Amino acid sequence: MAVGWSRDGAVQDQIEANVADAVKLARSRLGSGESLAHCEQCEAEIPAARRKAIPGVRLCVSCQAELEKRQAIPTGYNRRGSKDSQLK
Repeated sequence: MAVGWSRDGAVQDQIEANVADAVKLARSRLGSGESLAHCEQCEAEIPAARRKAIPGVRLCVSCQAELEKRQAIPTGYNRRGSKDSQLK
């Protein structure tokens, strides 16, 4: 079902593109390689359970939590929307 000036299937294409962007962002935040024994920011020891659970971990829990607070949160703005959806 087309809405306004968009073609059939455009809404699904937009949803799939947004999901693909979210997956790409999540994968880019995953660690890889050898985990550090000590946090690279505060030098606190990283527990063995955390190093085992998250490959490539580089930060302790508190520094990781602070980093995640500072990271930009997607606003939900429809960048791929049709002209019709941006006029509403």
